[in-house]
Amino acid sequence: MKRNILIMFCLLVLTHVAYAQKALSEQMALTAMDKLFKDARFTNPEKGPTWTYDMGVVLEGVAEVWKNTGNGDYFRYIQQWMDQYVSEDGSIRNYRATEYNIDHVKNGRSLLLLYKVTGKEKYLKASHKLYEQLQSHPRTNEGGFWHKKIYPYQMWLDGLYMAQPFYTEYAALMNIPDVFNDVVNQFTYMENHARDEKTGLLYHGWDESRKERWSDPNTGRSKHFWGRGMGWFCMALVDVLDYFPEDHPRRNELIQILNRTLTAVAKFQDSKTNVWYDVVDLGTREGNYVEASASSMFVYAMAKAVRKGYVAKTFQKNVDRGFAGLKKEFITQAGPDRVDLNKVVEVSGLGGKKYRDGSFEYYMSEPVRTNDPKGVGAFMLAASEVEFSKNPKSRKKVVVTLDNFYNNEYKKTASGRLEPYHYLWDGQDNNGFSLLGRVFEQYGGQLNTLREKPDRSSLKGSGIYIIVDPDTEKETESPNYMDEATAKDIADWVKRGGVLVLLLNDVGNCEITKFNVLPQLFGIAFNEDSKNRVKGNEYETGAVDIPSGTGIFFDTKKIYIKEISTIKVTPPGKALVEKDGSTVIATAKYGKGTVFAIGDPWLYNEYTDGRKLPEEYQNFEAANELVNWLINRAK
Repeated sequence: MKRNILIMFCLLVLTHVAYAQKALSEQMALTAMDKLFKDARFTNPEKGPTWTYDMGVVLEGVAEVWKNTGNGDYFRYIQQWMDQYVSEDGSIRNYRATEYNIDHVKNGRSLLLLYKVTGKEKYLKASHKLYEQLQSHPRTNEGGFWHKKIYPYQMWLDGLYMAQPFYTEYAALMNIPDVFNDVVNQFTYMENHARDEKTGLLYHGWDESRKERWSDPNTGRSKHFWGRGMGWFCMALVDVLDYFPEDHPRRNELIQILNRTLTAVAKFQDSKTNVWYDVVDLGTREGNYVEASASSMFVYAMAKAVRKGYVAKTFQKNVDRGFAGLKKEFITQAGPDRVDLNKVVEVSGLGGKKYRDGSFEYYMSEPVRTNDPKGVGAFMLAASEVEFSKNPKSRKKVVVTLDNFYNNEYKKTASGRLEPYHYLWDGQDNNGFSLLGRVFEQYGGQLNTLREKPDRSSLKGSGIYIIVDPDTEKETESPNYMDEATAKDIADWVKRGGVLVLLLNDVGNCEITKFNVLPQLFGIAFNEDSKNRVKGNEYETGAVDIPSGTGIFFDTKKIYIKEISTIKVTPPGKALVEKDGSTVIATAKYGKGTVFAIGDPWLYNEYTDGRKLPEEYQNFEAANELVNWLINRAK
């Protein structure tokens, strides 16, 4: 008997270990990739896959998992699906703009991601078509987008998520400032017409014409507060704010709508299960049930709003309770590194041929599924957001300032404007630092960019200062060079506790001679050479083995760095990593501060996002370990 109990215990432990290998967001992503979009609507080779917003919700969740893990398989999954729709000329298979269905705009977020990461014009051309739909899309008399052409004069909560995040991101990319007022108006119209003054909740839909049987003849509102409808609305707000200009005079209107809505939602979080009901305010009514997609959306919106500072930190308690509830009420294991999401309502709408009258009985009549895409995508978003922060909540945020003075290159963007690029936080292409910036944020970094010459005043408040790839005349018409006075100011900042990160480049791609006046103050000098040169995909020639005992890298054993300048070290500088007798990475302790130096920008997206490097190279893992070390040393 004891032997059987021991065997069962060991099996349980082994099973737990297997399931614990990956975060829940990643386990959900693997389930999605295994199980979703396998039916005839997506596998018919003649007709091609259906263009549906369900796909976009899942792909958006997968995108967040990719950014959190640096695993290129997730990006490839997104690209492989979109490539089944998008032709080289930007046409979209099975998309018809003249249907004027607001749902069809949703997948534009995936198109913009693919364009920003790969630079392929076909994705941008396809996104133009979705924007063009919005330009002629029917509207209510005051200017709100109809939900669909077949639902005239109606605005539904769902529609805000389907169109507004894309509309905002596209406008930011293409420099169309008039769109931002329109975006605020859409949320304002919806809130004005759908918000219940007593509860603060929003009704599912509003009919300007008052002709629909589901609409109140006086207000035009539908009868109930549908959970997923409100979830769409909340997610739309936090996602729109990602690309809505910080200095826009109406930005705060969106934040206030978000606060009012989340405050109302929080009041209806079930005290027993910690999640939300399908019809939000009727938890005690017979037949109502806790629903996974709405609950996931609320957790995602609250978690992101707290992290971004849009709402009070007190909402974190709702997030913690809500995520615990998601796991307990809806998640079941489905094998190693796989989970299922249960209790997802398949669909709920208003009107239509098979008339949906918006009654409580109607909402309860819709089928409930396991792993419905809307829920799966929303859960990935919620889990990714909750898992995002690796920073102890008690630790103060560290300002991480990235130089854009010595590295000051410009290029023409999709909108035709000249804008800074190359090793910047917002760059999502191969040469950007978007993933590195995200890692810094995970560990408690607050991103900042310094575009003027650094001095004591401009560095004040920064805990970490990063200088990357100083320009040559080949790269910039009038490069900014390091000088002794500036080097002294930076050194004084380090001495007082600052953390200086120097990511140079090889001699053919970086100004080294003049710049060395700075690192030499710390016993570090970059050699004017070019080592670790790589031909084509001969990755092994760019390999650098990480020894034990660095004090920075613990699980990282092998990284990839190509075309680097090596380093000469004298005290107080110390060689940290060497290859073939040359120093590749050096550090220095200087007063209360720290210096980290390497002769390559090496943690840019091309070599951290998992799309290019073989799995044996651990650049993404190295980024996490380095960032953790830097954050812990910032005073």
